[in-house]
Amino acid sequence: MTIAVRPASVFEDVRTLVGPKSPEANVCWCLSYRIPSKLNNELRGPARGEYVADLCGKAIPPGVLAYDGDEPVGWAAVAPRSDTAFARSRKIPHVDDLPVWSLWCIRVRPGHRKKGVSHALIAGAVEFARDHGAPAIEAYPLDSGDAKVDMTMAYAGIRKNFERAGFTHAADTTSVLAGHPRVVMRLDLR
Repeated sequence: MTIAVRPASVFEDVRTLVGPKSPEANVCWCLSYRIPSKLNNELRGPARGEYVADLCGKAIPPGVLAYDGDEPVGWAAVAPRSDTAFARSRKIPHVDDLPVWSLWCIRVRPGHRKKGVSHALIAGAVEFARDHGAPAIEAYPLDSGDAKVDMTMAYAGIRKNFERAGFTHAADTTSVLAGHPRVVMRLDLR
């Protein structure tokens, strides 16, 4: 499998990865950390998809997609931390005042897992952030050690995958996901 990672500017492909089977469903659409809580609660059903479609048309799309040929097989949400809920988080600390980017969601479609897609997504998100002038990129993965992680809650990523990509531990957090603590991992892009 040869994986190519590209900016998430094709809405239909983003919908394949993070959209619901039914347009009326109120799934995350990877908006929970991207937009203020009040707006996240107000956007219902098709309005969530419309919001994401608008993001896909922006100069800086909402993340990156992994492709196997023409088939979208993975998604990673990445944006300036200042544009996310992480800018205001009380559980995930700021390491310093550097205008870092955040990488907070990685999703690989069933049937394509355990084939290196998440590693390609992390690398693609790093390049995307670098190409847009980010001085550093952070992720907030689970620090699960060797414990198995529920795939539904593994969207934040796993610490060891970020370590393999060159990220280093920058801070502990008070955030816990699926029973595992989350940590701040950072990669300097300068």
